[in-house]
Amino acid sequence: MFSTGQIIFAVLFILAFVVFIVSAYKKDFKMHQKNYKGVKWVGLFFIIFLIILVGLKQYLRN
Repeated sequence: MFSTGQIIFAVLFILAFVVFIVSAYKKDFKMHQKNYKGVKWVGLFFIIFLIILVGLKQYLRN
């Protein structure tokens, strides 16, 4: 189905892509910790709000 050259290219491409993504993540990690300090609370309250909305919808439906 795939030639040997295509398989080698795919493996090398995936390996290079993963290395690039990991290095970019490590580079930006400290900046993200500083700039997005309160994001977890916003996400938590958003999830709680969605749960309340779904609960009200189920309650009012019955």
